[in-house]
Amino acid sequence: MKPRFALPCLLLLLVSCAHREAVPVDLLVENITIVDLHDGRLLDHHHVAVRDQRIVAVADDREAARFRATRTIDGKGTYAIPGLWDMHVHFGGGEALVDENRDLLPLYVAHGVTTVRDAAGDLSTQVLQWREQIRKGELQGPTIYTSGPKIEGKGSIWPGDLEVANETELRAAFDQLEAMHVDFIKITDSALSPQLFKAALAEGERRGMKTSAHVPMSLMLDDVSAAGLDSIEHMGYALKAGSTREREIADASAMGKLSYRDALVQAADSFDHDTALAAYRKLAARGTAITPTLYGSRVTAYLDQDDHHDDDYLHYIGPGLKATYAWRVERAAKDDADAIAARHRVYEMSAALLPLLQEAGVTILAGTDAGFLNSFDYPGIGLHDELREYVRYGLTPLQALQSATLRSAAFLGHEGDSGDIAAGKVADIVLLDRNPLQDIGATRAIHAVVLKGDYLDRAALDALLANVRARVHARETGTR
Repeated sequence: MKPRFALPCLLLLLVSCAHREAVPVDLLVENITIVDLHDGRLLDHHHVAVRDQRIVAVADDREAARFRATRTIDGKGTYAIPGLWDMHVHFGGGEALVDENRDLLPLYVAHGVTTVRDAAGDLSTQVLQWREQIRKGELQGPTIYTSGPKIEGKGSIWPGDLEVANETELRAAFDQLEAMHVDFIKITDSALSPQLFKAALAEGERRGMKTSAHVPMSLMLDDVSAAGLDSIEHMGYALKAGSTREREIADASAMGKLSYRDALVQAADSFDHDTALAAYRKLAARGTAITPTLYGSRVTAYLDQDDHHDDDYLHYIGPGLKATYAWRVERAAKDDADAIAARHRVYEMSAALLPLLQEAGVTILAGTDAGFLNSFDYPGIGLHDELREYVRYGLTPLQALQSATLRSAAFLGHEGDSGDIAAGKVADIVLLDRNPLQDIGATRAIHAVVLKGDYLDRAALDALLANVRARVHARETGTR
């Protein structure tokens, strides 16, 4: 006969084993539908476990039972996508606007943008400091990847640049940027010669540093891609590469006979589908990406139809930053009817290149150009405007979302730890109330944001927005 205490002891043993096997986690988000952005599948009734800012498991019901969470959230009815990346933002406007720029950080978070790529301005010291504070958890904001100050020629029109006149100074600029531990190199061409531009690409290649650029109109896009350029910033350069007269336009630009705007008009006049597709396939073969920054261009192109003075979002932008919008507005106001028509046409043709770039296999990176100077191109909400343009002009919602998650993380070499909802990745997640694969506008229907494992519900996100709005009001009324 078995002893009477055998069964109770066995139960105690099982309970003890189950207790020992329970896995402690900081956060467990249950019953969500994960939008798999690799292939567009919807993974129903899944659970995400988070510990120490990382996803430790994406589990079904059975697997989720082994986790013991400090905080459990029922996400039933929500769709989970990775945190969004804005791959082209700016912080700037001078030392007087440091606080106004810092107030942009919560705007990104509140709109599900958990990572930004800062493409240079005149506040590099502050941006680098914010990058580290956010990394250490001392400041709430999106993960920042930054170029630091960008490389330009002597007499650049842009504030805060590293200006170089020769290759010796160029190498010294790269030394300085490496010492700052920047995440990539930004190069523009307001005063940089084509020769130094190509030398900068070669130096980036030699040092194994990613390069991103405004491309001199005097150079062929195929040539700069072959020279090692990693990302083209803005869509106009792709329009020029699709022209049957690209060489002629480049030569005229080199001689100072064509402005940037006139070069784009001539490119639009001579655009050819087959020429463009062949050019874009070469970009794809070399891994040269493009950040279209469509929405900001749309705003400027159509200022004749919408001056944005009634935008509610202006209440979230500080008065100093709003003042920097004036230069584009004033310049656009000088255009006559023909120039306005040309603006519209160049924009529509540039935006329509998206499906062609996608067909050719070019990596498209979602970026807004938001920040200072770029009128009514708003941090945070601007990325949703950008994604809407991508779908409006021919990308699928899945392709648009990939450009703001998987593709962006991979471009910066962080696909191993970011840009996806998977075990081992940083816990940056956006919970939506609607399916974004059916309607890209669903990215605006944000239920909650998980920022490095910190769960921010709708009330917390609204509080972020309200706090920024209050600070802007205080600055405008002098009550702070």
